[in-house]
Amino acid sequence: MLLDRSWAFLPDRVQDNSVWVLTIIVRAIKHRFATLTYSFIHSFPIVASTFSILSEEKEMAEEEPKPLNYIPEVILKKRKHSEAWALRKKEQFQQRNFQSKKAKDFIKKPEDFILEYRNREVDFIRMKRRVKRSRQGLLTTTSKPLLIIRIQGKNDMHQSTRKVLYNLGLRTIFSAVFVKPTGEIMAKLQRVEPYVTYGYPNLKSIKDLIYKKGHTRIDKRSVPLTDNNIIEQALGKFGIVCIEDMVHQIDNVGPHFNEVVKFLWPFQLNKPAEGLKGSKTPYKDGGDTGNREDLINELLNKMN
Repeated sequence: MLLDRSWAFLPDRVQDNSVWVLTIIVRAIKHRFATLTYSFIHSFPIVASTFSILSEEKEMAEEEPKPLNYIPEVILKKRKHSEAWALRKKEQFQQRNFQSKKAKDFIKKPEDFILEYRNREVDFIRMKRRVKRSRQGLLTTTSKPLLIIRIQGKNDMHQSTRKVLYNLGLRTIFSAVFVKPTGEIMAKLQRVEPYVTYGYPNLKSIKDLIYKKGHTRIDKRSVPLTDNNIIEQALGKFGIVCIEDMVHQIDNVGPHFNEVVKFLWPFQLNKPAEGLKGSKTPYKDGGDTGNREDLINELLNKMN
């Protein structure tokens, strides 16, 4: 009765359609007939949109909440470290480019050439004086091996001094070689003493130096001593097949000392953080150069 009153103002045709719509809704809800609901929804677009919204809300409510994207802290730290490393490398690359460009634009003044020439002449005069007189504390020939390290010398040395250094195998700063302390070697050390320091390495220093910095020459290339086969192929005829045999020959100045030293490429050491003052004064007078005897091991530990 109430339904008839509420819809009394509508035309008869509309009232009949409304009753039909309500009938379909009641039947669909009561009996859950999917086919009737489908026909009803597609018969009236407004009702269809309402039902679709309700069904979507129900599906969203029934869906389980998705877990948030979680990135482990280790990965975040690694990512941050990688970004910082990349930025640091970029800055270093830019700095090198700047320094390289600056070096290309650098022009030497005439005074610089004059100063270099005078330094070479002074070095030559001092070298002749060292050869003429015997220096106190100069090494004599012994049965111990001698390690020579070049610590000075770029453009301020005479050509004859450079030639002696090259003859010893010391072509670059902080390069080192083993030698047998003969009279000829002592004479050469007298001539280049302001540019080198030397002393007696112990067994531990010899072993560490060969294991860490040992290289040889193969096809005019420097090759690290990581395989005993390389040693055996070159020195096997002398009974030397591994690094330990090489260490034994050097430490005891064995009969094949020269063959082992010739097989080794000159060692390239690191610049020590401390221990060198950049002075050409002899070590016994508080400088860097000259004979250190057994104290060469302390310097070698800082450079190896």
